Amino acid sequence: MRGWMCGCLNREVHHELPVSPKANSPTAEGGRGWQVSIPVTVIDYGIGNLLNVVRALEHCGASVRLVDKASASDIDSPRLVLPGVGAFGDGMVELRARGLDDLVKRFADTGRPFLGICVGMQMMFEASEEMGVHEGLGLLGGRVQAVPAVGVNGAPHRIPHIGWSPLERARESWEGSVLEGMAPRERVYFVHSFAAQPTQTGDRLANVDYDGQPICAAVQRGNLHGCQFHPERSALPGLAMLRKFLAL
Repeated sequence: MRGWMCGCLNREVHHELPVSPKANSPTAEGGRGWQVSIPVTVIDYGIGNLLNVVRALEHCGASVRLVDKASASDIDSPRLVLPGVGAFGDGMVELRARGLDDLVKRFADTGRPFLGICVGMQMMFEASEEMGVHEGLGLLGGRVQAVPAVGVNGAPHRIPHIGWSPLERARESWEGSVLEGMAPRERVYFVHSFAAQPTQTGDRLANVDYDGQPICAAVQRGNLHGCQFHPERSALPGLAMLRKFLAL
């Protein structure tokens, strides 16, 4: 069953966003006047879970522009988001067919904030072993491998890893990252069967413990940020993470 093998299942799980004034409304920020929306470009390659991601970003004050094919002006975007569900290989095929893989690589070199979400984070790495070996974007060293089928005690556990799980620090501090200010062991929402294995330990930002197996939950190197969990489905903690990204 291919749907159960993919890196991140294409399964709609809806969580209502908290009700609050829109960021550009006159009542936002305690009624201190009209707020300027924050421009962000989201890559649309025909697979990503765009609706939930766009809604969450807009809720956090973003002005979202969708891009489904590369153009010279896209490199000038202040921020770029690569969402994703489904299989790694399919995602890379679509990115290349639209010239978006080169756009992402060139944007990464600008030093401006980039965020990969779920399979979008996985595609930041050199390769994936999901249903064969597939080349990734190579922004970070490492490969994407299957989530271990058993815990450290040898007992089998459910694959995919799905549900709310607490984040654990993989670094001494989250300062300067999209997780800055997040409470210890804050729970966020996961749906995935594969996970990144960064070559550089310092690229790991957070892990999630799955029956004693440390799974990479978030990464960061310079302007490159990625999360295996779904911030758009993670209620208040997820929105806080997106706001931090928009503030970078």
